[in-house]
Amino acid sequence: MDAIIIVLIILVVLVFIALIKTIQVIPQASAAIVERFGRYTRTLNAGLNIVVPFIDTIRNRVDLREQVVPFPPQPVITQDNLVVNIDTVIYYQVTDARAATYEVASYIQAIEQLTVTTLRNIIGGMDLERTLTSREEINAALRGVLDEATGKWGIRVNRVELKAIEPPTSIQDSMEKQMRADRDKRAAILQAEGVRQSQILTAEGEKQSSILRAEGEAKAAALRAEGEAQAIRTVFESIHAGDPDQKLLSYQYLQMLPKIAEGDANKLWIVPSEIGDALKGLGGALGNFGPGTGPAAPSGGSSGDGGAGRSGLTKRREQPPID
Repeated sequence: MDAIIIVLIILVVLVFIALIKTIQVIPQASAAIVERFGRYTRTLNAGLNIVVPFIDTIRNRVDLREQVVPFPPQPVITQDNLVVNIDTVIYYQVTDARAATYEVASYIQAIEQLTVTTLRNIIGGMDLERTLTSREEINAALRGVLDEATGKWGIRVNRVELKAIEPPTSIQDSMEKQMRADRDKRAAILQAEGVRQSQILTAEGEKQSSILRAEGEAKAAALRAEGEAQAIRTVFESIHAGDPDQKLLSYQYLQMLPKIAEGDANKLWIVPSEIGDALKGLGGALGNFGPGTGPAAPSGGSSGDGGAGRSGLTKRREQPPID
């Protein structure tokens, strides 16, 4: 009786294990390779799958999602014999699980080695400057070679990126000095152009200011000259309209003498020649009002009085008018 129970327990365990081996659940975006007696039978897709227990075995489970694999820096020699370290990142996706399992032993390692060799071929035909400025060209060339080589492995390379390109330390120092010199040169050029433009604008502004100032002074001088001419014309017309006689002109000359002598710095002043005629006219005017004559005196007065008056006037005329 005990032996029967033991056999039943063993049978239940075997059935349970057989059920586990029979039912295979494959996650989404995954695939499984089934082998029967060591030979490929089929590929299990996502979902619930039934296999023959103890006969069919799961050889490999493959992730069908896009994978990202960074590769360590690889030393590469450029065309001008400089060693640069290049980091690469590969984006790939398994499209055929059977080919990825049976066509290549380790597709990750195969992609890495293929990337290194392809990089050396591409960078070997470029100098350092072109290598640093042609990342898109290198990426496109590298992706084309990898996609063609990995197609038979059931792998599609979606994208290749150069993560970093590191030249030697001495080259980096030289490049930094060159870039610093270029920046200083551009800054000096821009500063010189700014100073030049500022001086040009300043000169143009001064030119326009001088032109406007000269035009203003010319207009002011013309207006002043026109005003003086108008004033002289007005005075001249007034004098001619008033018809002045010699007596008035003589009196005006005498009024101007104190103004001519004004000022402490005037050591020498010149009397115009017309002042003698003015004094003569003024003397004649004063002689008419002398003591020997008068407005009421008759025109035929005594010759003695007239002579005396004329002699007195003559004496006054002989005296110097100005000390």
